[in-house]
Amino acid sequence: MGLELKPGITLYLARHGETKANIQLRFSGKRDTPLTARGLLQARALGEILKREVGMKPKLDFVSSPLARARITMEIALSVLGVPESGYTTDPRLQEIDLGDWDQLTKAQARALDPALFDAREADKWNVHVPGGENHREVAARASAWVDSLAADTFAVSHGALTRVLRGLFQGLDPEAMSALDEPQGVVFRIRGNEIVRLNP
Repeated sequence: MGLELKPGITLYLARHGETKANIQLRFSGKRDTPLTARGLLQARALGEILKREVGMKPKLDFVSSPLARARITMEIALSVLGVPESGYTTDPRLQEIDLGDWDQLTKAQARALDPALFDAREADKWNVHVPGGENHREVAARASAWVDSLAADTFAVSHGALTRVLRGLFQGLDPEAMSALDEPQGVVFRIRGNEIVRLNP
């Protein structure tokens, strides 16, 4: 399950800023809700962290999930770095896990649809699908394919579950330990090889 960057490549990986769905504790997959005021500040913090790490107008590839909450976060971070807000690409492999029928529901609402399936998925996110969506194994496959495609130092903005899965793959964690990782916002993870360093504001 271990994942490693190509030699000589550094990946700076971040989650989008806080959204309305995050503070309402709703499942948030492909459906977007706006960044909160705190989320906007967290997006600026990502730019400040990168500026401290690599300077203004750094020679990085910039890539975002195509979902709006990630793109807005990226554009704010780029403005801090003196990079044009259009100076990034998107990659669908960085999208959040597809949460299907649960998207924008609370845990209680999702469990009410099918308690047995909800409990099975909570116990085994690696193998059990969200109804109409993905499991963590499928997220890991597309995230790993994206990492394997990197050819230059890169800053990427993605989502909670995807960044957690990626960090777990780099650390060689089992699915249970991977699921237990946190999903912080307003921080950047610097990855070289399979070594991860958390960069705080």
